[in-house]
Amino acid sequence: MDVRVGAGAPPDPFLGAADLLATEHDLDRPVRVRVRDDPDERTWTAHYDDHHVLNISRQAATSAMARELALHELAHMVRYEQGHASHTQSTDEALFLALSGRDVERRKLTHCYQIANHMRDIYADDITLSVAPAAKLVQFLESQLAAAVADAPGPGPTGAAADSRRVSVGADPDITAVNAAFALALVERHGLIDAEHRLYDLARAAAADAPTVGMETFKRLFRTLGEDPSESDFRRDLVTATREYALDAGRAAD
Repeated sequence: MDVRVGAGAPPDPFLGAADLLATEHDLDRPVRVRVRDDPDERTWTAHYDDHHVLNISRQAATSAMARELALHELAHMVRYEQGHASHTQSTDEALFLALSGRDVERRKLTHCYQIANHMRDIYADDITLSVAPAAKLVQFLESQLAAAVADAPGPGPTGAAADSRRVSVGADPDITAVNAAFALALVERHGLIDAEHRLYDLARAAAADAPTVGMETFKRLFRTLGEDPSESDFRRDLVTATREYALDAGRAAD
């Protein structure tokens, strides 16, 4: 596996992530790591005909989670090269099918893209959790959710989107509840915590702050995503999740 790290970050976390991934998977295309100055960017992956790019903030690249974040992005690259439906299905197409003819506020539309990212993250983390210990990821999910819950102004459409790997100032209670659902779905899908874990308390607090969002519904949807869906299956699941959030959040949840 060809991984080349640009200036601004130590190479060890990225090479270590590649070594972990190589125990079960390989990448046909080389990986270029680009370090960004914006600390809010976290990590994301871009795919090209002849290589992948792992973008990461300098802050994340030098953090204690650098190897785990890199491994997660490498797992996305594996899914892309596999042609996995979660990474080939167009989000724009699914959202158009789900919301055609409906008026949806920009905030909720932005959150629908984040929900699609969560669904892809489930499949990427199915790989990461097959090759690496889970303890640091669980701690990371807990700390991120705790920060979002503490920062939430209470029920209502305020703040900006935040995901399991990015928490914005003034975290929006609605998407924080979905983030909580994602965190619980991931750890339950892999049997990583017991019923007394603090994540459950945090998730209940997040759900209480967003009473119109079906946190349990989203947890069930994320947790039960099929291992190897067809594009039709994944598109159906994404349409369902989009409608649940954008169109059904106004009714009483769960």
